[in-house]
Amino acid sequence: MFHRIGYKFTNKKNPQQGIMASILGAIAIISVGLAVYLTYLNKGAALMQYGTVILLSLIFSVIGLVLGIKACMEKDIYLVFPVLGIILNSLTILAGGFILYLGV
Repeated sequence: MFHRIGYKFTNKKNPQQGIMASILGAIAIISVGLAVYLTYLNKGAALMQYGTVILLSLIFSVIGLVLGIKACMEKDIYLVFPVLGIILNSLTILAGGFILYLGV
């Protein structure tokens, strides 16, 4: 009843580094999940290709984490994509570290 429909004027924008961090995080976490699932289907026998996928995902995650942190330091931006990128990349780094820990 008292809701007013109008325009929201702002100078904020979505940073490109934050969007890239989110994309890298999504690719990395999907790759790790797919490698773990395929290892499960192979009855626990991990192929060398799956280990390479995990290693590349960790590299993507470190790059995405750096981009997400750099994007958060900008002024007048929306924080959705940088924070999403930081969360996804952190989860991938933790999952990759856990997998490496279990493998040793």
